Amino acid sequence: MIHVTIWNEFRHEQTDENVKKVYPDGIHEQLKSFLQEEFVVQTATLDEAEHGLTEARLNETDVLIWWGHLAHDEVSDAIVERVYSRVLQGMGLIVLHSGHFSKIFKKLMGTSCDLKWREANERCRIWNIAPSHPITQGIGEMIELEQEEMYGEHFDIPAPDELIFLNWYQGGEVFRGGCTYYRGNGKIFYFQPGHETYPSYYHEKVRRVIKNAIHWANPTDSVYPTYGHHVALEQLN
Repeated sequence: MIHVTIWNEFRHEQTDENVKKVYPDGIHEQLKSFLQEEFVVQTATLDEAEHGLTEARLNETDVLIWWGHLAHDEVSDAIVERVYSRVLQGMGLIVLHSGHFSKIFKKLMGTSCDLKWREANERCRIWNIAPSHPITQGIGEMIELEQEEMYGEHFDIPAPDELIFLNWYQGGEVFRGGCTYYRGNGKIFYFQPGHETYPSYYHEKVRRVIKNAIHWANPTDSVYPTYGHHVALEQLN
């Protein structure tokens, strides 16, 4: 079984009535409700000790899902380093929506990860531009969401190793809304939908993408490389 940890900042849901109406038990619990159909799932939140991401928890996590928005700066740098090391060692990482501005995603990308945004209840079409990729299986040509926060280009990220989805918004913007990266032995997927006042995580195709991404990001059996001084394999004269 694949072991998944869902990390959620869990601040909006406790302070904003509009968010409570959509995710009364927290975004992490909504994600857990459908992911536990296929995976072994635990949750962790910002205000837990060590943000719920102890060394023991991360060591037993195959794929980590990250959602944050209000309190990126409150995430401990030591915990970011801990997650970063685990990704390099092979743990998968799925970054959702405003997690693009998290410390861990910016560290892994090496850029500002900034973008344009607008919250205007507008329609979003998420076009599948990699129909043979494992993440897009069962999705069809596109996902249409009646409401989603607009994220627009330019998105200040490195060129993706694979561009999976291209988003279009009712106001006219486009956005690289599904991107994969390889860092060390780890696989990373960024997926745009998931604004806290819109029900994107109830949409069947959005759920399917996240499930597919977990299977894709699950660590392989490849050996983590050794670094530093190396003894010669052959006789040296």
